[in-house]
Amino acid sequence: MDLPIKYCARCVMPETQEGQAFDEFGFCNVCRSSEEKMKIDWRQRRIELERILEGAKVAHKDDPYDCLIPISGGKDSTFQLHVLVKEYGMRPLAATFSHNWFSATGVFNLLNALEQFDIDHVMFTPKRGLVNRLAKRSLKEIGDACWHCHAGVGAYPLRVARDYGIKLIVWGESVSESSSRGTYNDPAMKFDESYFQKVSAKKGAESFVGSDIQSHEMEMFKTPSRDAYLESGILGIHLGDYIFWDEERQTEFVSKEYGWKRDEVDGTYKGYKSTECIMAGTHDFACYLKRGFGRTSFHASSDIRSGVLSREDFDSDLYNIERTVPPSFSYFSEITGINLDEFINTLEEHKHDKLKGVKLPILSKSNGNRRLLFIEQLKRWLEA
Repeated sequence: MDLPIKYCARCVMPETQEGQAFDEFGFCNVCRSSEEKMKIDWRQRRIELERILEGAKVAHKDDPYDCLIPISGGKDSTFQLHVLVKEYGMRPLAATFSHNWFSATGVFNLLNALEQFDIDHVMFTPKRGLVNRLAKRSLKEIGDACWHCHAGVGAYPLRVARDYGIKLIVWGESVSESSSRGTYNDPAMKFDESYFQKVSAKKGAESFVGSDIQSHEMEMFKTPSRDAYLESGILGIHLGDYIFWDEERQTEFVSKEYGWKRDEVDGTYKGYKSTECIMAGTHDFACYLKRGFGRTSFHASSDIRSGVLSREDFDSDLYNIERTVPPSFSYFSEITGINLDEFINTLEEHKHDKLKGVKLPILSKSNGNRRLLFIEQLKRWLEA
């Protein structure tokens, strides 16, 4: 925390986080939201959730599915399945947009969830060549290597819900839980056809059509128009707006009850966030280069709010994790042809105004290649 920017007085999130604001005590939006969360009548929220779910059951009583659950195989989507299937007896169709960067642990967790909850599942995986081209364009367009994932996880479930006539989509964590884009008292970000474009994708599919990307290749990344979305009658909700969200306890629960597996994750000290993706470290390193913080700061802030860490625990050892070039960058460079200097220079264009001209500390690149680690991990499992 030695950059020339303002930090929250409670957690370690800086003013450079998108949507960040501080109150008169110097506390950030998310810290305020965490206090609001403790005052919510969650029993009443549960009643509202039950009303929505019961309505979906009645509306779809003669259909094969009464809701759609977008899943990645991550801890949140596994917990979503538990709540919907085991607690409320829903008949979901699960849908996965594959980023085509799955880790071996992610493949296991996804297939394990489908087996454990005995549900139907559909998945779309964009072709490798397109993912590579989009990753390269994405860095320039939005300052992030992962546009195809941000866009796909929003567009594909809407397409599936529309095609199957499903009126309810159930997501997991609320935007009010850890994002500065809204608080529990002022959610600000309601789910609609452009939700994921506003939250993460930033640009629509048409922005990526060019000499090396054809319009027909982008079809699965397109969301319906506003009129088409309203006509579909689809309602999207987040479970975290209706039940008390505690990712630590939920992770422990799905690990114990359903055999969900953690894994080493680049750029942080926790092994449960984005375990399904081999490129999470490169995504978070880009965030650090633009905004001066990465996933370690994000996780540490959450732990400080929940009392797992103190602010003083966030020392240089933790901070240096997100300053280190991740192993996955080797693979990103291989598929895009972008070397580290080009990566850093491109992200200078997307740097937060508060950090313009500031040289951020960057530690030596870690050894390893996350794509190769997938194969090595898979071999160990097969030999066990």
